[in-house]
Amino acid sequence: MHAGSGTAMQEEACFVANDDCSESAPKRADRTSYRSVFISDTHLGKKGGNPGLLADFLKSVACQHMYLVGDIVDGWSLRKAWFWDHDHDRVVRRVIKMAKNGTEVTWIPGNHDEALRPWAKHFAMDVAGIRIKRKAIHVTADGERLLVTHGDEFDGVIRYAKWLAHLGDWAYDRALWLNRWFNVAMRRLGYPYWSLSQWLKHQVKEAVKFIDSFETAVADEARRQCLDGAVCGHIHNACSRVINGMNYYNCGDWVESCTALVEHHDGRIEIVDWATLSAARGRVADSVAEDDWQAETADTIPVLAAEGRFAHLAFLTA
Repeated sequence: MHAGSGTAMQEEACFVANDDCSESAPKRADRTSYRSVFISDTHLGKKGGNPGLLADFLKSVACQHMYLVGDIVDGWSLRKAWFWDHDHDRVVRRVIKMAKNGTEVTWIPGNHDEALRPWAKHFAMDVAGIRIKRKAIHVTADGERLLVTHGDEFDGVIRYAKWLAHLGDWAYDRALWLNRWFNVAMRRLGYPYWSLSQWLKHQVKEAVKFIDSFETAVADEARRQCLDGAVCGHIHNACSRVINGMNYYNCGDWVESCTALVEHHDGRIEIVDWATLSAARGRVADSVAEDDWQAETADTIPVLAAEGRFAHLAFLTA
């Protein structure tokens, strides 16, 4: 199999039992069936994310394997200020429900949910049916062996100057704030979601150079481990390409691009651009209502926490 650059825009017909646990969600009998789904950088708990769009995507798929490739819950943001709404609950409930119904869910912590890493340093740990591992090796349907890692270990800023990474996170939050209001205006004009912050990032020459060097480093690590390629996240740049003979895949993110990687049952891996698909279906990409943007969120306690089902992630904000 060779890495491709196409986007999975065609849905496969699949009829499976409804397993959505959202009380208000309509019954669904049509979910796109994949062998594997890879999601990273959802940053749950960060303002400016798209948990509603993510929940819609998760409701639309069925799979044997799901990899949460780091920065799923944003401990950095939650430690500064609590932000959690109903769409966040929908995501957590859906993932737990999928695990309960037989999907093999593996969570590989990143730098924003690094509090989980000590738990998975020497052995895998199960939480609510979700396997937490430091890294994983995924074998595709056609036999390719892929390293699955978040990727922050290949980022020199994260490794050697974490204070600078936190400063960059603050600047990134400002860019997301601008991105959000830009899309409020876009929606009022009748246009679909479009990531201004991602576009700006790709106009900066140094950012483009960093992305290229990061991708090469990940591919080199896959070669060092005698594998066929790698799946990662971290840099919020969805990608599927061959680098020096290694298949390199990046999941993208659910803050800017709203993308995922999917493996079809024959082993083909593609990028799903869910923001584009949702726009084509007439869905609104902005997951939080405009009039809620300035609302106070300190008392927005997750339903799962109230039920005592989310306590196992409380230490992320410690």
